[in-house]
Order: sequence, then C-alpha cells, then structure tokens
Amino acid sequence: MLEYTLCNELLAKEGRSLAEQARVAAALGYCGLELAPATLGDAPHDLSAQVIADLRAVIEAEGLRVTGLHWLLSGYPDLSITDPARQGRTQDILVKLVELCAALGGEVLIHGSPKQRLRPEGMEDAALTAHLAAFFAPVAKAAEQAGVIYCIEPLSRAEDNTINTVAQGAALARAIGSPAFKTMIDISAAGQTEPPVADLIRQWVPTGMIGHIHANDTNRGAPGMGDDPFPEIVAALLDTGWNRPVGVEPFRTLIDARVTAATAIATLLACEKACA
Repeated sequence: MLEYTLCNELLAKEGRSLAEQARVAAALGYCGLELAPATLGDAPHDLSAQVIADLRAVIEAEGLRVTGLHWLLSGYPDLSITDPARQGRTQDILVKLVELCAALGGEVLIHGSPKQRLRPEGMEDAALTAHLAAFFAPVAKAAEQAGVIYCIEPLSRAEDNTINTVAQGAALARAIGSPAFKTMIDISAAGQTEPPVADLIRQWVPTGMIGHIHANDTNRGAPGMGDDPFPEIVAALLDTGWNRPVGVEPFRTLIDARVTAATAIATLLACEKACA
C-alpha cells in the first residue's frame, strides 16, 4: 500500500493549530504532515532548536511524522533564485530550510515558489540550466550532508516560465550531479503540461530522478474533486514500486479543509483497492 501525507496549509489557513492539523490528518489515515514553512512563523529558517523540537513533538504525539517541506519561499516575497542580486540571501535561507527539514525529521523538500524563480529576460534554456545549477550546488551539498532529498518542482506554464516539464527538472538535477537533488511530479501541473500523468510516472519513476509525488487534480482541488484519472495514476505508482509518501496538496477546498483531505485519501485508497 502507498502512504499519504497531508500538506498542511489549508488546515493552517482555517486557524487550526499544528496539533489540530496533526489530529485531523491522523484521524483520516495520513502518515504525516508535509509542512509549508510559512505556517510555522514569520522566519521559519531562524527557529531555535528547542522550538523545532517542540514542533516535531506536537506532530509525533498524534502518531504522525513530518515527511518534508514544500512552498519553501512562499513566505519570502523578496527572494529570488534567478536574480543575482538576491541569490546569496536566498541560498542562505534555503540551506537553513534544509537543516530545518532534517531537524523536524523530514526527508524531502519541494521547491515550487513560482514568484521567486522568474526566468531572466532573454535567457535561453541551456543558459538557465547552468545558472540554476550554480545556484543550487551549495543547497544540494547541504541536503546531502543533512540526509534529505531536495526536489525542483516542474510547474504549469500558467504559473512559471522557468521549469515546466519533468525533463527540464531532470536536466537541472543532472547538471548539479548530486544524489540529494532530484525533480518530482506534481499531478496537477503535469496534468496541465504533459498528460497523461500515468505514462509520465511509468517513464520517470524507474530512472531514479523522481524524489516526490504531489497528488492533486488539474482543477487545483484534491483527488476526487475533479476528473483526473486517478485509478490509472495510482496503478502506475504501484506498478513502478513507488515507496515514499505521496503528498496530498489541494489548493482549494470542498466545504472545508477537513472534508477536502477526507475526500482525497478516500479517493486514493479506493483506487488502490480497485487495483488490488
């Protein structure tokens, strides 16, 4: 069976405490929480060791674990991975977020954050890959030292003009050349950009270049809130031997965050049962 972890920001936006978020996720059958750093405070990269230990304990008290971090730079609107004038501070904060992830017990970081990764005007693909590889090299080294995986997330062309396909993400990972730096598949973005997603999973998971999967519908809702073929997608994950938590990441709610999270895991488990 697959494991499912719940991205926490919809629950956080409802004003639920971290303990409440963990309690909801545990009751629904999730194995953990995938945290957006901005939900942990204004400067999550500067949290003290004691605060980090307390946060981890709150989640583990509900029988869950922190599986990783995502939306890494959403709380840092002034940062950029592509603007040379801002890259230094951005690198420093990302390295600290790598350390935060490891201290929380997480295993993976997902780098989306489209507003902080705009392509420099006129920069072609090859030059962009080299530019980003130089930027991410110290971040990848920090991830390797911390024992976590750092993933660049291909986003839809409606969100981003930097990395939109799994092949582009894999090209960046190869240019960096670190086993701790990979790409990933966001089912919503991939469903918009390079469907069918089941075929994409079958193509890329066996390569070892995929460090994470986000489960969401192309309509930005949870699995079960749209028309994406999740039976085929789940079958592809099972057939390729996917053995890491799948992050459920809806961007909009059905009634509220709890119902949305319940719909997602019920849909995914039903797909697994159908495969069996």
